[in-house]
Amino acid sequence: MQANPNSTPLDSAVATQYLSAARHTLNHSLSKITHCLNQLDDSHMGWRPFEGQNSLTNLILHLCGNMGQWIIAAAGNVPDVRDRPAEFAERNALPKRELLLRLMRVVGEAESALNGLTVERLLEPRRIQGSETTVLKAIFDSVSHLVGHTHQIVYITRLILRENYKFQYVPKTPEQISAKKS
Repeated sequence: MQANPNSTPLDSAVATQYLSAARHTLNHSLSKITHCLNQLDDSHMGWRPFEGQNSLTNLILHLCGNMGQWIIAAAGNVPDVRDRPAEFAERNALPKRELLLRLMRVVGEAESALNGLTVERLLEPRRIQGSETTVLKAIFDSVSHLVGHTHQIVYITRLILRENYKFQYVPKTPEQISAKKS
């Protein structure tokens, strides 16, 4: 973060914590999605419970497009090249390795776009999908969007694998174990 005479130390501290939390959540969601996809094979990437539902391929393409538009383009001041309809139109199952590599690349690009953002840059206006927003809100919306679809991917993985699903998180401390029982 660069210091600005109009920013207070508290403004900079809040911005630093906000961006740190965004990076943490990006990587935490990436870890959960990777954990799920590593339990599946390529044939599962196109599975959908019914025709109108998105497949794992659609969801990963959608997440990449969303982060590209709402974080990378908005925070990184790069052109928005998203083709949102194509994310949902894909009917072929893409290989899970390709999907994971795309997602890892986009999360890395999103993290890079967050680097060096100042309080002033976070508050800059943007117009995304016809809505007025700020860089800060665009990041917030995209990160929360990622979390929502991450849970959807976990649920789809559990539907496919049923009792063979392996949990990523296993309670270890007495407090975690007692919290799980309640």
